Amino acid sequence: MRCIARSVIAAAVALVMVLPAMADEKSQEQQRLKESAMVIHQILNVPDNIPQNLLNDAKCVVVLPSVVKAAFGVGGRYGHGAMVCRTGRHFTGPWGPPAMYSLEGGSFGFQIGGEATDVVLLIMNDSGVNSLLQSKVKLGVGASIAAGPKGRSAGASTDAYMRAEILSYSRARGVFAGVSLKGATLHPDNDGDHALYGRDLSAKQIIEGPDRPSVPASARPLDGELSKASPSANANS
Repeated sequence: MRCIARSVIAAAVALVMVLPAMADEKSQEQQRLKESAMVIHQILNVPDNIPQNLLNDAKCVVVLPSVVKAAFGVGGRYGHGAMVCRTGRHFTGPWGPPAMYSLEGGSFGFQIGGEATDVVLLIMNDSGVNSLLQSKVKLGVGASIAAGPKGRSAGASTDAYMRAEILSYSRARGVFAGVSLKGATLHPDNDGDHALYGRDLSAKQIIEGPDRPSVPASARPLDGELSKASPSANANS
C-alpha cells in the first residue's frame, strides 16, 4: 500500500510540474497566432499590397511573424508561425483551423541589418499544399517558390504566378516586398500543434482531416482577417 501511495504522490507531483509548462507552451502558440493576425491586417492594408486576384486564388496562407537571423552575419533564418487553408474540395471553401509551422535556413533576397522580418507565403495549388502537409520541404526543391508580385493591379498572368507553387512576401522596417526564400526549409511544428490543440494532431489532420478541429478562439482574428480580405476563392481555382 505504501508503494502504491508513493507512486500516486509521485505521479501527482509530476503532473503539477508538467501542467504549467504545457500552459506556457499553449500561450506561446496563441501569441504567435495573435501576431500572425496583426501581420496579415497590416500587410493587407498597405496601398501596394498582395494582389487581390492572387489572394483569391491561394489555397493556403502561411504567416511567419518576426523571422530572425540565426546568427550575426549569417544568411540563415528561423521563425515560427501558422498555415491557414481554405476548407472544402480543392481548398475553395471558408478558411479553416491553423496548423503551426517552422521555417529554418535559407537566405533572404534582401536583408536589413539584424531586423526581424515578417514573412507571408501564398500556397497557390493543391500540389504545393500537399508538399507542405507531408513533412519538411526545402523551398525551391520540394516545392517551387518565387517572389510574389505586388500591387492590386498586378496581372494574374505573371511568370511568378503561372509557375510557382508558392509566392513569398516579406516586410522589414515597413518595407514590403516580394522575396525569395529558396533553400529554406518549412515544416509542420508538431509540438506547437499539440500545445495549441491539447492532443497529437498532424498538419494534414488539421488542414484536411474529416474530423479536423474547430478554429480555436486564439485563431479567430487571423481567420477573420483572411475572410474579410478574401471571403471566397476564385471560381477557376
